[in-house]
Amino acid sequence: MKKVFALSLVLVLLLVGCGPKATEAPPPTEAPPPTEAPAPTEAPAQPELAKELHIFNWSEYIDPEIYTDFEKEFGVHVVEDTFSSNEDLLAKLQAGAAGYDIIVPSDYMVEIMIELGLLAELDYSNIPNFENIDPKFKDPPYDPGNKYSIPYQWGTTGIGYNSEEVDPPPDSWGYLFDPEMAAPYAGKMSMLNDSRESIGAALKYLGYSLNSTDEAQLEEAKALLMKQKEWVTTYDSDQFEDMLIAGETVIGHGYSGDFFRVAEEDERIWYTIPKEGATIWADNLCIPKTAPNKYTAEVFINYLLQPEVGARITNFTWYASPNQAASEFIDPEIMEEPAIYPPPEVMERLEWIEDVGEFTTVYDRIWTEIKAE
Repeated sequence: MKKVFALSLVLVLLLVGCGPKATEAPPPTEAPPPTEAPAPTEAPAQPELAKELHIFNWSEYIDPEIYTDFEKEFGVHVVEDTFSSNEDLLAKLQAGAAGYDIIVPSDYMVEIMIELGLLAELDYSNIPNFENIDPKFKDPPYDPGNKYSIPYQWGTTGIGYNSEEVDPPPDSWGYLFDPEMAAPYAGKMSMLNDSRESIGAALKYLGYSLNSTDEAQLEEAKALLMKQKEWVTTYDSDQFEDMLIAGETVIGHGYSGDFFRVAEEDERIWYTIPKEGATIWADNLCIPKTAPNKYTAEVFINYLLQPEVGARITNFTWYASPNQAASEFIDPEIMEEPAIYPPPEVMERLEWIEDVGEFTTVYDRIWTEIKAE
């Protein structure tokens, strides 16, 4: 039995040796060393401001001290060049003028430039002061959603005159086109050097839309402008108000704010919106697609949209401001002038210049023929 027991013990030991090994309890694991808290994520660094900003603007369209103050605050020197018509602006850009950071086209020209792919989309995270713009100037038909433009100033195009020389006060485009009414001012009259504005004035006098695409109506307007030529001293979009104050003209076609600005110097000068209706327009801050300093341009636009700065612009130009937050800082004399901020019944007679598409070439041809003959 001992042998049997011994053999059995051997078998048991052999079987145990062939089975899986018993799993030992793992040694106690040490707690991992405490990890450091992750460093807070830093906001992406803003691009650096450029040292210079180049603006292509209408002449005398901003208080130059605003440029100086911006440079003091941000260290950016502003360089301004000027143009005299939307068509000149477009021609310069299409000819390859690529160094501008901000341009100031009118409403219909914004639409044209969008279609031509000339404008950059705005980054509104850099322009929070856009909230100051009056809602009626947001989401305009020429730039739905304000993707490419922000309104800068708005106004009308009508008649400026010397009240001592033109009596009674002109209330009609007839003072520029009707032989009986206009002939007394022959050689003392100016018209804008602008195809859409000048042809548009003739169209309004004739009772047509200033956006007419009817060739017969345009030929009628051309005949009117051809007859008017014998009375016109000059076609000018830059100095028409200075000619009036200097006595070189006594009546002229031009922009509301320019006439009101010289009226500050000479109380004989005044401005009127003709009863047949006139142009209402808005000039806009835009950034060309080729702008070398887009971020700096957006910082500058945001600066201009501050209420106090917006008011300084209007107090200098005498044009209406689309910045409703600026109203409390604008000179009451400007805010209360109905020829600057027209009442509803006058607004109903005003018309925006619109892009007439390929028909633009007809306007250009007619204007070239008028000035050439």
